[in-house]
Amino acid sequence: MAFSRLLLFFGCWLLLQVPGQAQTRYPTPVEGDFALPQFRFVSGETLPTLTLHYTTVGQPRQDRSGKIVNAVVIMHGTTGAGTNFLSEQFAGHLFAPGQLLDAAKYFIILPDAIGHGQSSRPSHGLRMQFPKYTYDDMVVANYRLLTEKLGVAHARLVMGTSMGGMETWVWGYKYPDFMDALLPLASLPVEIAGRNRMLRKMAIDLIEMDPEWRGGAYTAQPKTGLTGALSSLIFMTSSPRQMQQAAPTRALAEAALAKTEARLFGSLDANDFIYQFDASRDYNPAPHLAAIKAPLFAINSADDQVNPPELGVMETAIRKVAKGRYILLPISDQTVGHGTHSVPAIWGQYLQELLALTEKPKS
Repeated sequence: MAFSRLLLFFGCWLLLQVPGQAQTRYPTPVEGDFALPQFRFVSGETLPTLTLHYTTVGQPRQDRSGKIVNAVVIMHGTTGAGTNFLSEQFAGHLFAPGQLLDAAKYFIILPDAIGHGQSSRPSHGLRMQFPKYTYDDMVVANYRLLTEKLGVAHARLVMGTSMGGMETWVWGYKYPDFMDALLPLASLPVEIAGRNRMLRKMAIDLIEMDPEWRGGAYTAQPKTGLTGALSSLIFMTSSPRQMQQAAPTRALAEAALAKTEARLFGSLDANDFIYQFDASRDYNPAPHLAAIKAPLFAINSADDQVNPPELGVMETAIRKVAKGRYILLPISDQTVGHGTHSVPAIWGQYLQELLALTEKPKS
């Protein structure tokens, strides 16, 4: 059980529960693709076709005017995919009958971000010639997915974990009238700087310094560089207290590390990893927070090494959000560092409060 608990620490990048464990308790997920021709990125680059993959759970419900009124958008973390949310840990506590995001009531949309999952990414052929996408590109593409493909002109809730939490802030000011409520988890609404940027830059540099990377033209994954990059990833998502409890001996710690590295090696591509870690380079909602109109609950955990509360960032930033609230979850035996963002059993009460606060009276 110690190792299975330790796996929760890596929730930003990989929810290591098996997708589908809770599927018998809610409608069968449906996957699809949306092709965006000649998509233009913030960098000025274009792709002849940008493909966005997505998963939906539940059915859209329309009001008398034909507008969809029950859409919930949930965005994943760096290196993840929308299907990561189809786990007992997440969906099993939210999507089943009678739960907060009951899929019989809500139309749940789980996009794969640009560069992730089954959406277009460097490893699909272009390698380092793939456009240098950003979080803004991800949000624009998801907005087009909802409005042009799925027919959603307004969302009941936009939420996300880690990278998805940062995208949630961008949604809030870029499309301020689009949603009833916003729930960013494990994120800060400021430029990626300090230790956060240093760790990301070190991870990228370690891959690119490996001679086997070959400028992105490798035939086998550059294992030395990728191993170094994973050190940054693991450090960022770890919780010292919980890792000590889960692996209290050298043998347990090294065994847990070996299994984690093996699992990550089997799922990550070096070029994709570089793009995914660098996509946050121009993220900075701070100048735009006053433009956010929807009620917003920002939830972080006190043992999050990516967004440590001692920075004091959120206390200042949240005051600029007209209907914003900051919730800092205290360290407990249930919190698992950065990966707490994917444990709704801990923060679900605040989602319930946000949904109640933004519930519109029935006509």
